[in-house]
Amino acid sequence: MNQDAKPGPYIDFQDVSKSFGENHVLDHVSFDVKVGETVCILGRSGVGKSVSLHHIMGFLKPDSGRVIVAHEDITEYSEEELERIRKKVTMVFQNGALFDSLTVGENVAFPLRERRDLSEEQILQIVGGLLEMVGVKEMSDLLPSDLSTGMKRSVAIARALAAQPECVLYDEPTTMVDPLMAQLLGDLIKRLKIQLHLTSVVVTHDMRLAKKLADRVVFLHQGRALFFGPYAEMEKCQQPIVQEFLELDELKLEV
Repeated sequence: MNQDAKPGPYIDFQDVSKSFGENHVLDHVSFDVKVGETVCILGRSGVGKSVSLHHIMGFLKPDSGRVIVAHEDITEYSEEELERIRKKVTMVFQNGALFDSLTVGENVAFPLRERRDLSEEQILQIVGGLLEMVGVKEMSDLLPSDLSTGMKRSVAIARALAAQPECVLYDEPTTMVDPLMAQLLGDLIKRLKIQLHLTSVVVTHDMRLAKKLADRVVFLHQGRALFFGPYAEMEKCQQPIVQEFLELDELKLEV
């Protein structure tokens, strides 16, 4: 799967605006994600981070601007055309979105069974490999209700990878998990990027995670992209809001 053959960014937000009534959630936002790159979208709650992901998946359409995903302009795409894009780009939801009635192993096998071109033996082999990769192989027969929040996220990541995507979107992967699990999830996302050459977009307000993962960072505030560039440059960014965000995080780290 040679993505490099195609020119230009894998994802490109071109001057995207989106309002819900009087609430301008995205206001002429532009950023892009290159093939094999990890871009983190940062900012406080309610600044349009998850809304950006929903535009990439095609769940929402912009009021103005263009959204390019997998090198295609999906802005006007029908649901049928979006289904094709969603085979390349998959999302790990904050709640994991696992099927409660299926075991961990069955959850991960689900996208593989949908394909109908693999034998049961091949499916079990792939599922075992994926669960091992995300560190939960011994939990294959458990139900999601038996797992901690962090473990559910790991399983959700394994299920996303079963679809063999080119790009994975992560919505707040470390929210509501303990610091050790947050570190493990961060390490896992980083390892997958390197091993599988995945293109990734990570929505987070966890600065340690962003520092660990981001090739570049988009900082959203009041619907605008106040900063877009490498993490190290964001630390030098003179925007008061960005500095305040960084300083608040320093305080949190010291607690």
